[in-house]
Amino acid sequence: MAIYDIRVIAHKIGIDPKKLNKTDLIRSIQIKEESTPCFKTADTYCDKADCLWKGDCLKQQNSTT
Repeated sequence: MAIYDIRVIAHKIGIDPKKLNKTDLIRSIQIKEESTPCFKTADTYCDKADCLWKGDCLKQQNSTT
């Protein structure tokens, strides 16, 4: 997901996205939504089938190995 789209989501739920990088912004959204702030913490597997961030999270993790 593009950073612009993530910032729009953050703004809609009351998070000021201006000073946060993508990882911190997504984790802030996860916290605000009362989810575990787990973006980019999984190695290769995630059991959260309905996570909005799963594609970006695992793709970024796999690209660093």
